[in-house]
Amino acid sequence: MNISVTDAEKLAEGRHSNPFSILGLHEVSGKLCVRAFLPGADAVEAIDPKTGRAIVKLDPTETPGLFAGTAARRKKRFAYHLRVTQGAHQWQMDDPYRFGPVMGDMDEYLLGEGSHRQLWTALGAHVITHEGVTGTHFAVWAPNAARVSVVGEFNVWDGRRTVMRQRGASGVWEIFIPGISDGEIYKYEIMTADGSILPQKADPVGFGSEHPPRTGSVVRKIDGYAWDDSPWMSRRAQLQRINQPISIYEVHLGSWRRVPEDANRPLSYIELAEQLVAYVKDMGFTHIELMPISEFPFDGSWGYQPVGLFAPTIRHGTVDEFRALISACHRENIGVILDWVPGHFPEDAHGLGKFDGTALYEHADRKEGFHPDWNTLVFNYGRAEVANYLAANALYWLQEHHVDGLRVDAVASMLYRDYSRKDGEWIPNKDGGRENYEAISFLQKVNTETYGEVSGIMTIAEESTAFPGVSAPVDAGGLGFGFKWNMGWMNDTLSYMQQDPIHRKYHHDKMTFGLHYAFSENFILPLSHDEVVHGKGALLDKMPGQGDDKFANLRAYYGFMWGHPGKKLLFMGCEFAQGIEWNHDSSLDWHLLDHPQHRGMQNLVRDLNALYRNSAALYALDCAPQGFEWVDENNAEASVFAWLRHGGDGVAPMLVVSNFTPVARSNYRLGVPNAGRWVERLNTNADCYGGTGLGNLGGVHSAEIAADGKAFSIEVVLPPLTTLFFQLEGI
Repeated sequence: MNISVTDAEKLAEGRHSNPFSILGLHEVSGKLCVRAFLPGADAVEAIDPKTGRAIVKLDPTETPGLFAGTAARRKKRFAYHLRVTQGAHQWQMDDPYRFGPVMGDMDEYLLGEGSHRQLWTALGAHVITHEGVTGTHFAVWAPNAARVSVVGEFNVWDGRRTVMRQRGASGVWEIFIPGISDGEIYKYEIMTADGSILPQKADPVGFGSEHPPRTGSVVRKIDGYAWDDSPWMSRRAQLQRINQPISIYEVHLGSWRRVPEDANRPLSYIELAEQLVAYVKDMGFTHIELMPISEFPFDGSWGYQPVGLFAPTIRHGTVDEFRALISACHRENIGVILDWVPGHFPEDAHGLGKFDGTALYEHADRKEGFHPDWNTLVFNYGRAEVANYLAANALYWLQEHHVDGLRVDAVASMLYRDYSRKDGEWIPNKDGGRENYEAISFLQKVNTETYGEVSGIMTIAEESTAFPGVSAPVDAGGLGFGFKWNMGWMNDTLSYMQQDPIHRKYHHDKMTFGLHYAFSENFILPLSHDEVVHGKGALLDKMPGQGDDKFANLRAYYGFMWGHPGKKLLFMGCEFAQGIEWNHDSSLDWHLLDHPQHRGMQNLVRDLNALYRNSAALYALDCAPQGFEWVDENNAEASVFAWLRHGGDGVAPMLVVSNFTPVARSNYRLGVPNAGRWVERLNTNADCYGGTGLGNLGGVHSAEIAADGKAFSIEVVLPPLTTLFFQLEGI
């Protein structure tokens, strides 16, 4: 048999790191020998795959499960199947050890260098035809492992049976397993350098997963999907610029709407493609932002503790069904933004933590590699292969799934080494400071590569500090994001709105301070899920007063938001004033729309979106100081704010006025830049929104009376707790 006793023992014990050197078809002393390791088999033959005739009988060796035989009449290498007999059962199988490598030298080089931008095409599980046979190619990065095996039902989850081939210095292990196809469940069994067997691992580049709480990866074909969204894809670069209207509806797919008559299950991707898309279109939002859909084990994490970064969660359907949702959005000219979480990952045994027995994806020192806020591990951005893994993941969603943008979660936690850490619990950078240079370089890499490789996309940072240049180009020293969430605006304005109106005059600056930095970044104004969880209550709860006053306050606030510079984001349920804080295990309270005030709030948000989309003054210069001009910013006593929005040459200016007291004000004079009629385009106090109907009868004419530094002015009625929009007629 010409293999050593030591090699045979290692093979039987699952400790051999290179079974390809023993098993399969080999030339031994000028003859072709076939060897197979099949524990439990009674008899094995190599047979002709076309005729089924025996080529050679494989005799059992002294090593249990190891069979070998010489094909005395064959002079050239040949294809074969194995016919296996065990008791009364007999079956045929192809031998994975008769196949050569799949991965090419260039893939191996790029993976080893950490520069493979399409990493997912080389790693993971791919259904292919190799050497004329259909099966699945498995490849995984585990550079410090002593042995890596693919396990599943096909080999009775026995890690000794399908040990992979190591590919040189790249640290990648691969194997082609014939007969494995879409839908097969698998994991990796890894032996560490000290001979320990780790808990079975899910595939870091797996494209599918089992339904939680099961944790296996699932082979999924990702090629060949028939996309029908070319009109959208050709236009989106224009539609996602900073001078375009962007109004985002943030959605948690598991709780947007449920099916109570079917065990209260969440909707499938196919159902969402019909119901969610139709709703978002009707409401006038330009984009949907999906809270994380990368596979995650724990529902209560809302997806923010991902394990399967390349797998759309199976909770709502398969990969192609997820794509059907994206395509349905695009057919209705709705963009899709994914919440993307490269900042941390959970310590679940089947995940990335200590993947090959070492701190491979994470930092070894928990002062760098552990997040105290979320009890999760931190990626080691300074390791080229890890940065490549994450950057390629961003490209994967954009290229393979036609996603239009990525909102990057918890950027602040990545930028600072001392984020949420006490003195002595963090490690300074090489210069003794708190900035995480490696994370900064990683984020710049992601933005450079995504914008460079995929046209028309956007990236958005959830960044809660004053870190400079978040949305500035990388070549200008910035991080390179397209947009940044304006967390300061959100905190200040919500704090103001929670005040009783009688006290608001003492907090007037909270509504004006944001304009001091409003154009330092390309901002999105976020009223996200974070504001309606963890005991914070619903947005409606935050409003002072009782009954109608709460609704009036919230309507006025939404008007203020839509009139303010910055793109818009609103969490699901907030558009109809969900009455209680969000619960990820329950549907939104859609029955509230039977009540006029909730229906009115929904009508208002729909109309605000329409006004916003159809009024260049409200978006064209969103990110430029020329697009904003104060008219009345200092009337703290009356809690009134008034400003002009400009959209450039040929665009009629829009005057926005907010009255945040429950006092109606008649004959309120405001300076305007032009003579003419100023049409009341929207009044948050209108009857159809649940208000009293008090307003300005469709519009007012200016007079040549100077006010607020303007040569002309208008006299208006300011209803209580109301925001008004006036636009110059005739331009």
